[in-house]
Amino acid sequence: QVQLVESGGGLVQAGDSLRLSCAASGRTLGRYQMGGAVAWFRQGPGKAREFVAGINWSVGGTYYADSVKGRFTISRDNAKNTVYLQMNSLKPEDTAVYYCAVDRAGISFSAVDYDYWGQGTQVTVSS
Repeated sequence: QVQLVESGGGLVQAGDSLRLSCAASGRTLGRYQMGGAVAWFRQGPGKAREFVAGINWSVGGTYYADSVKGRFTISRDNAKNTVYLQMNSLKPEDTAVYYCAVDRAGISFSAVDYDYWGQGTQVTVSS
């Protein structure tokens, strides 16, 4: 079992930056040796939950949605069992609740494939 807690959301202006954190507890992410992955999803008002960025826990390969590529960076700290999402050049369309999630089988762009979810953190970008 893995518990995930997101933090770092807030209200910012367009062009600003935020760094989200996802702290895992219960079962260290490093135990998912070969294929485990952690991803950030977001869900805006009236929209479906969408993939934002993901990282393969063991080898560190990263994946991004086209809408955030070049602006967002996902990273991990193995010792702290934490995944980060650095968000730069934020836009109003980035406004959403951001969730981190764990997929024991490996990286996937579909939310239904993820086994564990955090409670989410709100990001609001004003124009």
